[in-house]
Amino acid sequence: MPALEMAQESGKLLAWRKKEGESVAKGEPLLEVETDKAVVEVESPAEGILAGVTAGVGDVIPVGQTIAWIVQPGEKPPVASQDAASGRRMDAKPVAFTEATPAKATSEANTTAPARISPKARRLSREHGIDLALVRGTGSDGEILAEDILALVSASASTVGPSLAAATEPLSQVARLMAERTTQSWTSVPHFFVTREIDAGALATAREKFGPAMERDRGVRLSHTDLLISAVAHALAKHPRMNATWTGSGVRLNPEINVGIAMAVEDGVVTATIPGANTKTLGEIAVLRHELTERARAGKLRPADISGATFTISNLGMYEVDAFTAIIVAPQAAILAVGRIADRVVPVDGKPGIRSMITLTLSTDHRVADGARAALFLNDLASSIVAPETLFQ
Repeated sequence: MPALEMAQESGKLLAWRKKEGESVAKGEPLLEVETDKAVVEVESPAEGILAGVTAGVGDVIPVGQTIAWIVQPGEKPPVASQDAASGRRMDAKPVAFTEATPAKATSEANTTAPARISPKARRLSREHGIDLALVRGTGSDGEILAEDILALVSASASTVGPSLAAATEPLSQVARLMAERTTQSWTSVPHFFVTREIDAGALATAREKFGPAMERDRGVRLSHTDLLISAVAHALAKHPRMNATWTGSGVRLNPEINVGIAMAVEDGVVTATIPGANTKTLGEIAVLRHELTERARAGKLRPADISGATFTISNLGMYEVDAFTAIIVAPQAAILAVGRIADRVVPVDGKPGIRSMITLTLSTDHRVADGARAALFLNDLASSIVAPETLFQ
């Protein structure tokens, strides 16, 4: 099971793109895995024949456990050939992206080996007061997985009453782990918030002016999110602390500016990444943002699509939201919450006037940056929004 993101402990196998015994090319889509962030399409790490498949659709598998092998014609996977006496060198490659040990082939191992427990399952058992002696592990060699603990918790909760059980909506792995991550961030990261109302009239005008040409040349529509990604990336280049990471003992300044975009999907929210956003033109950003959106909607995000973000934008303007605050995606230092562009009555040259305004709320980790740094970042961001012509250069 590949490790597709930081702190991932397991993945749910949703589909094999190839059947056992079929040929597969290096880089060809091989399987689909559900993580806490998204459904990810995983490519084959080698060329050969898929063999020795030990994981089925729906299995939740610890990261690092071998789930299949890529062998050469005429070869057998190591698990199936342990009793071979030929001593022939095997060139088979495990379908795993970290070090892994193949599961034991005999059923005897399940009864004689001591039960293992994943780190997440151990933590959940402590949180819910579960006696591990009562848990039957469903993992390889009887390993106790987080899903085993949660199933027991759910079964215990059902004894409270059928009406309560019927009213409880089960969460997918994506939604459940997203809830855990946001809870951890909200309870452990010292958030503070800075809000600015900015005249977005020039931003809307720039989109109307340059959008048609971009749609003609690039085949995608220029969105306000594209303009904001570019503006944020340029502001981050001037304020590296807002693009930093809290390490637990200090602040690490990230060498790259990778802007994450929070996207709503069926089971929750995923964060897709625009890598090197400060080095890309608006056209390049618009094309990549469009591709990421399409893959997210289809549940086909790739590992690189959801990794490496150093700052996140959450835009709810399309849902007619005026303003909101967002929870930081740890270990990032900040997240920008974007409301809709709407006409409001504001002072103009000392008199009431109507302007198209946008409300931005910056959530910041106080361990990484203080209020002054956050305010200066918003000032530069506001300058790009008021005069967006520089974003097209």
